[in-house]
Amino acid sequence: MSGGFENFIGKRVVIDTDSDLVYLGRVTGANDCFLTLENADVHHTDESASTRDAYVADSKKFGIRENRRVVKLLKSRVVSISLLEDAIEY
Repeated sequence: MSGGFENFIGKRVVIDTDSDLVYLGRVTGANDCFLTLENADVHHTDESASTRDAYVADSKKFGIRENRRVVKLLKSRVVSISLLEDAIEY
C-alpha cells in the first residue's frame, strides 16, 4: 500500500475528487489503484442545493447518508482526503 493511505484504514473520511463527486465513508482497503470505502455516501455536488462544505459538515453532525455498501475509488482521482472528524461544523 502506498501514498500514505494506510493511515486512514478503518477511519471515516471525506474524499474530494477532481470531479463533482465527494465520497464519505470508512476506508477498508487500498492498493496501487483503488481505495475501498464501506458504508459510503457517493455525493454528486451538482445535484445538491448545499455547498460541498455544508454537506460535509451536516454529514459529520447527523451521520453519513450511506448509499453504497462498498465502493472502489480510483486513487488517481483523489484531490484530498481528510478524517470526517476534522471537518469544521458551521
